[in-house]
Amino acid sequence: MKTFTKLTIALAIILLSAIGAQAQSGYTTGIGLRGGIASGLTVKHFIKSDAAIEGILSTGFKYRGTVLTVLYEKHAQAFSVSGLQWYYGIGGHVGFWNGHDYYDRHHKHYGDDVVALGVDGILGLEYYIRDIPFTIGADVKPYFNIPRGGGYWDSALHVRYVF
Repeated sequence: MKTFTKLTIALAIILLSAIGAQAQSGYTTGIGLRGGIASGLTVKHFIKSDAAIEGILSTGFKYRGTVLTVLYEKHAQAFSVSGLQWYYGIGGHVGFWNGHDYYDRHHKHYGDDVVALGVDGILGLEYYIRDIPFTIGADVKPYFNIPRGGGYWDSALHVRYVF
C-alpha cells in the first residue's frame, strides 16, 4: 500500500506542476467519473494545446482491487465538429488485489496478494459541452500486464467537469 500512496502523490505532483495550456477543445483540466469494466475517477490535464496527461484511479467489478493508470494523450479535432476531439495515447498502470478476490478457490495462489504492472494504450472521442462546463466521451483502452502476462481490453464512458 506504500507504493500505491507514493504513486498517488507522484501523479498529483505531475498534474499540479504541469505547465497549464488551454487545449484546442477549450479547457485545461477535467475531473470526473469513468464507467466501464474498470470504473473510477479520472483527471485529465493539458500540458500543451494538443497533449494531455490523464490519470485514472479505478477498480474492477470482477476482481476487487485498485489500479492507478497514467496516460500521455495526443488530441485533434474530429470530423470538423467544434468541441469534438479524438485522442490516442500510451501509458502504464500498477494494480493491487487481494488474492482471495483475484483467484478462484482452486488456484494455488489463492491467499497471495497480487501486484500487476503493465502497459496501456487508449483511443477515444470526447465532446466538450460549452454551455455547461462538462465533457462526455467514450474510449477503448487495451492493456497488457507484464508480471502476470496476458492482454486485455477495456472500454468505458466518461463524464468530466472541466475548468
